[in-house]
Amino acid sequence: MSATFINMLLVLLGGAAGLLFKNLISDRLMSILTHALGLCVLCIGIGSALGTEDMLCVIVCMVVGTVIGNAVDIERRLEGAGDFLRTRLIKDDGASRFTEGFVNASLLFCVGAMAITGSIDAGMRQDYSTIVSKGVIDGVTSISFAATMGVGVMFSVIPLLIYQGGITLLAGWVGPCLPAPVVTEMTAVGGALIIAIAVNMLELGRQKIKVGNMLPAIFLPIAYIPLAGWLSALVSGLF
Repeated sequence: MSATFINMLLVLLGGAAGLLFKNLISDRLMSILTHALGLCVLCIGIGSALGTEDMLCVIVCMVVGTVIGNAVDIERRLEGAGDFLRTRLIKDDGASRFTEGFVNASLLFCVGAMAITGSIDAGMRQDYSTIVSKGVIDGVTSISFAATMGVGVMFSVIPLLIYQGGITLLAGWVGPCLPAPVVTEMTAVGGALIIAIAVNMLELGRQKIKVGNMLPAIFLPIAYIPLAGWLSALVSGLF
C-alpha cells in the first residue's frame, strides 16, 4: 500500500501546485514534461520485459491476450464506462467544476494498464517503481487538471486509494500462491504493456495503441507456465 500512498501524495501536491500557479503553466511545458516522463516509462517497461526467462511465453501471452481483449473490446468498454459516469455525474446545465475535475481525474488515474500492472508488482513483488512512476505522471497531470478544473481533482485520491490499493492487497494475498516462474513472466508481460504506454505518451505511432485490449495478457502466464510444463513432460515421455 505504500506505493499507492505515494501516488496519492503526488496527486495532492500536483493539484495544489496547479491551483497555486495556474496562470504560469503553459501547454508547451506540459507537453515537454509528458515526453520526458514517457522516456522514463519506456525505460521501466524495457527493464521489466528483459527480465523474462521464457520469451515464447511473453509472445504467446501477448498474442492470445490481445485477441481476447480485442474480442471483448476492453478499451471501448472502459471508455464507455467513463462516458457513462461523466453523463451521470456532470450535467450540462451548470454542474460545478468540482464534480468535473473529480470525475475526469478519477477516471484517468484509476483506469489504465499502468495502474493494474504497477499494483500487481507492488503487491506480489514489493516492486514500487511502476506505481511511483505512475504517481509522478499523475502528479504532473493533476497540475494541468487542477489549473483548469479546480480542487475537485485533488479528491480523486479517494477512488485511487480504493481501486489501486485494493488491487495491491489482492495481489499481495494471491502472489505467494503463485510459482516464481509465473510471477517472472507476468512481470515481463506487464513490461511489454508499459512499453506500449510509453509509445503512446511519446506519440511514436500513427495511431494510439489500445493498451486496454492487451490487459488479459498479463494474467495468461498463470495458465501458460503449467500447460507448457505439462506438454514438455508429455513430449519427453513419448520420445
